[in-house]
Amino acid sequence: MLLVDDHAVVRKGIRALLAEIDDIEVVGEAGDGREGVAQAQVASPDVILMDLVMPVMGGIEAIQRIVANQPTARILVLTSFAADDKVFPAIKAGALGYLLKDSEPADLVEAIRQVYRGHPSLDPTIARKVLQEIRHPPERPPTPDPLTEREMEVLRLVAKGMTNPEIAGQLTVTEATIRSHVSHILDKLHLANRVQAALYALQEGLATPETD
Repeated sequence: MLLVDDHAVVRKGIRALLAEIDDIEVVGEAGDGREGVAQAQVASPDVILMDLVMPVMGGIEAIQRIVANQPTARILVLTSFAADDKVFPAIKAGALGYLLKDSEPADLVEAIRQVYRGHPSLDPTIARKVLQEIRHPPERPPTPDPLTEREMEVLRLVAKGMTNPEIAGQLTVTEATIRSHVSHILDKLHLANRVQAALYALQEGLATPETD
């Protein structure tokens, strides 16, 4: 795991927390977005924990550059900012999770594990913003390369929060087949990750938000 935050005390605190967790290892640190991009290329971490407001290069630009170089990068935003001008650009840039710094340590550990598994992980405050955005969706032009019937089926299951193995089990196909379908869906819709795919499905009325 790579830590990207301009506050040394924050990085030290997170390192101390994660040192107690057997299945998470910190492989590097960076004090700004530019260093984060460089470290991500060198270390190829499984998960990148990214602050947003930093000197030299902010987190959103860093996410964009990392995803451009490493499309499969799993990035979890950890920030103090919940404003729309931070949340939606970060998700659009390719962040798979978004957590606020006032979260409980256990929530951070669980979010890291979720993102590592390729699952979206959103702070409840951010999830509410996303749902509000879904209720007032922007107009979208139809994709010039329509999804197949099976891709639409996979997209609906992604929007329900199901993992690739779970989808494969439900559709009685291999996990590799589902990975291929998800890749084609993202390519056709010009989306960066499963979070954006789920939002697209919800905004287009292809699925409904899951509620407990």
